[in-house]
Amino acid sequence: MLEIRQIDKQHSGDINIQNEPFELFGKMIPSLENGKWGYDILCFPPEETEEMCFPDENYCFDDMTDSVFLGAYDGEKCVGLAVLQPGFFKYMYLYDLKVDRAYRGRHIGKMLIDAAKETAARLGYFGLYTQGQDNNLAACLFYIKVGFCIGGFGSNVYRHTSQEEKADIIFYTECGKRERD
Repeated sequence: MLEIRQIDKQHSGDINIQNEPFELFGKMIPSLENGKWGYDILCFPPEETEEMCFPDENYCFDDMTDSVFLGAYDGEKCVGLAVLQPGFFKYMYLYDLKVDRAYRGRHIGKMLIDAAKETAARLGYFGLYTQGQDNNLAACLFYIKVGFCIGGFGSNVYRHTSQEEKADIIFYTECGKRERD
């Protein structure tokens, strides 16, 4: 039985679940027209499809006291993680979201997002925001599927790096009812 719970100091080792590869099979191309965001999808030909894996973060629970860690647990094994951080405005920042490769496709990411929205609302936020690389089409489409919308685009964030051809899409979602103002 899968369960989402906040990770406490006693289980702080669970915040360092390993990053695993994901497939890069296309690109989301956002557009802004008359104040409304939309997007097109560019699918890569099979010979241009590749895998990517982010470096492991090596989070330190004691150094991230403002963060909220939500874990997806199968028994006592942490198989998914959402890291939330305070935002500068009325949206809490979804800093990280990942699910163990063997558990993908079981709606664990959505369960973590739902718990993150509840946590953000309890803490007085109107919603969540996060970012996804435009060429991580699976992640971008996931955010759209679970109720996020495009709210911005960062075309210069990777300039002067090895990932210069990439950009970030900023996604937002509402929490629903907040417990405090």
